[in-house]
Amino acid sequence: MDVVALIARIVFTAIFLGAAVGHLTAADAMAGYAAAKKLPQPKLAVQVSGAYILVASALLVLGIWPDLAAIAFVPFLLITAFVFHDFWKQESPEMRQQEQQQFLKDLSLAGGALALFVLYASDSHPGLNLVGPLFT
Repeated sequence: MDVVALIARIVFTAIFLGAAVGHLTAADAMAGYAAAKKLPQPKLAVQVSGAYILVASALLVLGIWPDLAAIAFVPFLLITAFVFHDFWKQESPEMRQQEQQQFLKDLSLAGGALALFVLYASDSHPGLNLVGPLFT
């Protein structure tokens, strides 16, 4: 089961690794969207969030405090869901549907991150970690 847990960590972080690369390599383009959502210092926010999810992903994949790494995704996902994918404010039906899908995806990923946190913070957490859980 340890190998399955490692595969799950890798697959779970795939979306975040891709997003982190986008945040760090296309910060100017992404800052426009952040600015439209009234985020202060949008380019810096994009860069910081990219570094944040990159570090959390690396920690989770490598199994360095996997419980801490998993729970670190939750605030990022909730902020992204409620600030950036505010479908209830969209007037266009197409935009409303698109933003609602992204909102629900972020909530689902937050649920998955919470489940990983519980799994790795438990006494019987899976192995294949470089460093054990921080919380027990």
